[in-house]
Amino acid sequence: MTSSPPALSVVERLAAPPANGVVHFSVEFMPPRDIEGEARLWRAVRVFERLDPAFVSLTYGAGGSTRDRTVRIAGELATQTTLLTVAHLTAVNHSIAELRALVGSYADQGITNLLALRGDPPGDPLGEWIRHPQGVQYARELVELISGLGDFHVGVASFPEGHHRARDLDQDTDVLVGKLRAGAEYSVTQMFFDVEDFLRLRDRVARADPEQAAKPLIPGLMPITSLASARRMTQLSGSVIPPAVEQRFAEAAGDGPEEDRAAVRAVGIDFATETAQRLIAEGVAGLHFCSLNFAKATCEVLDRLGVGVPDALPTVGAR
Repeated sequence: MTSSPPALSVVERLAAPPANGVVHFSVEFMPPRDIEGEARLWRAVRVFERLDPAFVSLTYGAGGSTRDRTVRIAGELATQTTLLTVAHLTAVNHSIAELRALVGSYADQGITNLLALRGDPPGDPLGEWIRHPQGVQYARELVELISGLGDFHVGVASFPEGHHRARDLDQDTDVLVGKLRAGAEYSVTQMFFDVEDFLRLRDRVARADPEQAAKPLIPGLMPITSLASARRMTQLSGSVIPPAVEQRFAEAAGDGPEEDRAAVRAVGIDFATETAQRLIAEGVAGLHFCSLNFAKATCEVLDRLGVGVPDALPTVGAR
């Protein structure tokens, strides 16, 4: 495998031709809960490292519940691999002083790419969001805080269906544009199931502020391998599986007490591939895959897209 030239930021990576000749892609990992989970994470990391993603990101637990583990593993990704590492940072339950310290912890490990998120309340992601008395209220303020601390590259989240706390899609668009104007260089969307939702978001940003619309809007995808899990994830995020898509997966799942995981997985790979192909045709800057710390499903989608995943690529323990 030929690695792309080193780059300092996500935008720089996306501006260069994709190493695989097809499309830039990136991968989201989660801090593991235990030793076994950490071993699985690193198996997936080494698989994806051979495919030269534009970047990888590491999520941050609600309310900082995985803060120490996140900082440690993000540092290991940055120093022990060839991967451009983006660390998530949320404002939930953190004072400004704590946020400054966390940014410093990342900088000490050579991490200058951060994804600034307001974050969800711990326990109930759809519950009331309460600002820390010495913290920030909005992700825009977090972007401004990080940008003022040094030479950092900041991304933010975006929501093709609109954030569940937004009054309407226009307000949601205004919030995204505000984050971009505050210094965010790109945004990564929440997982979605309808490409039209993504395209309408892109159009809304272009109407609201053509200058900010020039910044990459990266679609977030996840190959579905379990319908029950997909339903739980959408409930927690406030997003919706369109009826036609729900029916497609439900038919594969079957009527038995346990869903037909193999059939659901097959539909999930097909659907993710179809979605990715449409997005590539629409000229997206890249594709961001939520991996759940597994590699196999994402690799199957990438292979179908023509990325050229080696047949011998190890995916032991991956689903």
